[in-house]
Amino acid sequence: MSLSRSLAKPLRSLLVRSTSSLYKPCVRTIATAPASDSTSGSPKKLKALTQEQRDFLDSALRVNQAGELAAVLIYAAQSPILLRSKPHLRKLMAHMYDQEDGHFKTFNGLIHKHRIRPTALYPLWSVMATGLGWSTAMLGYEAAMACTEAVETEIGGHYNEQIRTLLEMVTQWEAEGYEVGEELSDLVKTLRVIRDEELEHLDHAVAHDAQKAEPHWLLTGVIRAGCRGAIWVSEKV
Repeated sequence: MSLSRSLAKPLRSLLVRSTSSLYKPCVRTIATAPASDSTSGSPKKLKALTQEQRDFLDSALRVNQAGELAAVLIYAAQSPILLRSKPHLRKLMAHMYDQEDGHFKTFNGLIHKHRIRPTALYPLWSVMATGLGWSTAMLGYEAAMACTEAVETEIGGHYNEQIRTLLEMVTQWEAEGYEVGEELSDLVKTLRVIRDEELEHLDHAVAHDAQKAEPHWLLTGVIRAGCRGAIWVSEKV
């Protein structure tokens, strides 16, 4: 997908159900073990998700979808402004935009597949993400990169927390003698891939003068605080 074609898509096209995904679908039945082992003749143990685990997964996917939409909209707002003065960034901006678009489609597909309610604050987050992208681009190249640095620092940590929680679930199930279903394994792999790509964006931003933004500490601090607030609210609303 070229950047110019991507940015020409109307916002409503980002909000409709996605029928494709860059990563394998995963989730709802992750606490159930595979079917019986025909070679041993003994059935595999099954374990249902607890309500707490269901709530965690619903919340995680809801927040992830909202966060990836925000990332798409930030890059969509930044790119036309940045590329007028920094045309050499076209390839990098297109690369990061396309990865974020892929992340969004992944989570969009998952919440539809598992009938998870999206955040009720979709319209507000959309406006705020677009405004953040536009305003940081207007402040200059370094500020736009500092925005990416701040956002990806928070998002990378957020994905790490989700992965850690899922691996704790795996450890508990295995200790109790249950097998881990394929969907859980796929979900952990998906989150790891997406986390690594987000941290790649962080590295790109730092390499492209993010820390030269003035005042760097204030700009990144405000954006990081906003990200934490948006995550907290989206987990609940």
